[in-house]
Amino acid sequence: MQRHVRLAVVWAALLLAGCAAIEDPTKDWTPEQFYKAGEEKIAGGDYDTAVKHFEALQARYPYGRYAEQAQLEIAYAYYKADEPAPAIAAADRFIRLHPTHPNVDYAYYLKGLTNFRGERSFAASLFGQGDDLVDRDPKGTRDAYNDFRELVDRFPRSRYVEDARKRMAYLFDAQARYEIAVARFYFDRGAYVAAVNRSKYALENFARTPATEDALGLQAMSYKAMGLNELMEDTLRVLKQNFPNSRYLNEVRDTRAEIREK
Repeated sequence: MQRHVRLAVVWAALLLAGCAAIEDPTKDWTPEQFYKAGEEKIAGGDYDTAVKHFEALQARYPYGRYAEQAQLEIAYAYYKADEPAPAIAAADRFIRLHPTHPNVDYAYYLKGLTNFRGERSFAASLFGQGDDLVDRDPKGTRDAYNDFRELVDRFPRSRYVEDARKRMAYLFDAQARYEIAVARFYFDRGAYVAAVNRSKYALENFARTPATEDALGLQAMSYKAMGLNELMEDTLRVLKQNFPNSRYLNEVRDTRAEIREK
């Protein structure tokens, strides 16, 4: 028994010695060293390790400019790693803790970029317009637009404003196209009331976009299909006034001719 006890003590000593020999290479790092190491990992595409360096910096040195900037770098690392949820959470945390920070405008911009990245795949899917279109939620489109709008409203002199405005224009048009795609989906399936309502929503919320012509055209065709000729004529007058060469004018005439022939 004593022999076993002695062996256990020896093994424990060896294990402790081994653990002691394995030292943390960052134990004496300064905030600047942690920060530079994190930036190097981002540059090399090792975003997980970058986040670990920035988190270690905040844990050991929770105050100061490096700790503050590390929070923003964490959001950026998650964005580059295509992890939108933690990227947005980190950006929101930075905004909440440092609302007057000189770089807080970038936090808003980064949120917009994160949502914009997810939106692009959704916008591309509009051209496919499968049967699941009405079940899709363009939340990323709306969120990205609102993020960029908040940046523009709060920080009109920010260097990110020009790019944000361009992305907002794209997002505004994407939202309009989505509404028209859904309206057309309903129209093609004979759900004319739903098509009219979706077209109205597009007209009320996304004026002065290419979707305006489509919204008026689908609305007129839906009214025609429902036999609401007075509403159809009113819509056609507006359509002709604004888009005198619209293809929808001919489509409605063709629909009239088909009905007369029947």
